Amino acid sequence: MKINIVLIISFVFCFSICTAQQEILYKQIDTTKLFMQVYTPKSLDSSKSYPAMVFFFGGGWSSGDKSQFINHAMYFSQRGIICFLVDYRTKNKNHTTPFESLQDAKTSIRFIRNNATLFRIDTSKIIASGGSSGGQLAAATALIDAYSEKTDDLSISCIPNALVLYNPVIDNGPGGYGYEKIGDDYKNFSPLHNIKKGAPPTIIFLGTNDKHIPVETAEYYKKVMEKVDSKCELRLYEGQGHGFFNHKNLEYFKKTIIETDKFLVSLGYLKDDPIITIE
Repeated sequence: MKINIVLIISFVFCFSICTAQQEILYKQIDTTKLFMQVYTPKSLDSSKSYPAMVFFFGGGWSSGDKSQFINHAMYFSQRGIICFLVDYRTKNKNHTTPFESLQDAKTSIRFIRNNATLFRIDTSKIIASGGSSGGQLAAATALIDAYSEKTDDLSISCIPNALVLYNPVIDNGPGGYGYEKIGDDYKNFSPLHNIKKGAPPTIIFLGTNDKHIPVETAEYYKKVMEKVDSKCELRLYEGQGHGFFNHKNLEYFKKTIIETDKFLVSLGYLKDDPIITIE
């Protein structure tokens, strides 16, 4: 199927023409409050339900901010997806480990799924996405059984239906990213080491000069995914480094967002031939 996408993006984004937004408290641990910012299409049909896209920022589980994916959320909310920018605990802000970050990521998806009627979400079309360590968290919500918050309702699934991963640190084992923080727990934490049958369809975006993720790691991930009969697409970008997809690198922001759009069309989450103007 041929997909033609016309994407006109200026350097200044205008909230008023793009989306409605709100901030919602989804979790509180002692005095720590965690919020998600919700972006919805300007006009919603109350009789319909919509796909959801949940974004986790990068920063090595130590730093970062949920605003990293604001431009992605503004684009995809125009395309008819309810988008969520999720905060989670990090080392620098909350003195926590990557394990607490994953607990929060899982809680956020359970919260969205549990409130599907409120958000008008189609629970069969929840997409988890993120960059770097946020990409690891997105993949881990789908593949890792451990590290759920004690207060979570485990009868509500935290497993997304699709994954969109931007230079994700998917190998946390020896020689992989973050092993010094994870240690031997990588066996129960690293997405690469926990791929299993039924893994959600996935697309990975990676620059060939990424200092944290070798191309061979992403290629092996794709190979293992396909071995268990799960769809996995890999998009490589010659000469690009870590974080190349962010909006400040406008050329590759456009390229990767268009490829993300095509992937979601291929899954039936979006209709083809969008014309999106952001100004």
